[in-house]
Amino acid sequence: MDYWPLIQALLLGVVEGLTEFLPVSSTGHQIVVADLIGFGGERAKAFNIIIQLGAILAVVWEYRAKILEVVVQLPRERAAQRFTANLLLAFLPAAVLGVAFSDLIQAYLFNPLTVAAALVAGGVAILWAEGREHAVEVEEVDAMDWHHALKVGCAQCLALVPGTSRSGATIIGGLLFGLSRRAATEFSFFLAMPTMVGAAVYSGYKYRALFERADLPVFALGFVTSFVFAMIAVRALLKFVASHSYAVFAWYRIGFGLLILATWQLALIDWSGAAAVH
Repeated sequence: MDYWPLIQALLLGVVEGLTEFLPVSSTGHQIVVADLIGFGGERAKAFNIIIQLGAILAVVWEYRAKILEVVVQLPRERAAQRFTANLLLAFLPAAVLGVAFSDLIQAYLFNPLTVAAALVAGGVAILWAEGREHAVEVEEVDAMDWHHALKVGCAQCLALVPGTSRSGATIIGGLLFGLSRRAATEFSFFLAMPTMVGAAVYSGYKYRALFERADLPVFALGFVTSFVFAMIAVRALLKFVASHSYAVFAWYRIGFGLLILATWQLALIDWSGAAAVH
């Protein structure tokens, strides 16, 4: 039996789980790691859908009580209706642009060098945002108004560029637009649900022919691994932001991006393959 596909699935599941909800770009890390371990082709597109679902399921499980409360109260409670409307409003900008430009983005931007540049640029942006004085208007997610949600949703559009980070764009956008550190982080988690599920459904339908029974063990391992490590990352991040800034993630992004660019410039690694998507 060839164990290498299972090892690849395990590695990529860990990467997806740990990075999906941190402001370091899970897509960027997936592209880079997949390129290094030679996990590419059409099969990778289907696999990425599965492990993203594993990661989002971790957030659904972590916030299951809140989700159930909103569902039960939605028909009659104004707070639940406002929360749901805010999520839908924040979801729309990236959904529209993603559907319109996904093929172009995957064709021209899904490569390690684009990721490296976006990692560095995003890290600088986080340092700039953290260096500003934060004027907090919203302490809790339930206190957000529609204009806060729309602004965060527009910020999420930046994450269409691989390496930018969906969570990074929404969290830092939330801080800039008046959300507290915890509110920005939690809203990023909640916004991930419709965003990632919508993207997975769209991609799953688009690439439905790529799912094969023979890949079930590999996909199952990636799914479970992603779920477990995403759960760890979500809980750790909530504890971390209670008393720390996001600057450490910014320096990590900058260092990782510069490392990729340096290895390319010195011809130590051929990053031109972009195995994760092609």
